[in-house]
Amino acid sequence: MEIKVLGPGCPKCKQTESVVREVLAETGVNANVEKVTDIRTIAEFGVFGTPAVVVDGEVKSVGKIPSKEDVKKWVSKGAAPAKGGCCG
Repeated sequence: MEIKVLGPGCPKCKQTESVVREVLAETGVNANVEKVTDIRTIAEFGVFGTPAVVVDGEVKSVGKIPSKEDVKKWVSKGAAPAKGGCCG
């Protein structure tokens, strides 16, 4: 899973990255988190407000700090199934 936090590095952008990393730690989901600060790259996603969060190429949030609950929904839908158990 690839997660991009888009923004110039403002306090809200930093808080957004923290929320994403906290959720990943809490859920045990393995994802690469990339902070994107280049305005041209951000614009390529069609995003004109920051902070923004992109999960596996899909823009999930723009212009606000997402809640932990929202991030949990995004990462659980894209998470690889756990291996092991009775059927894995």
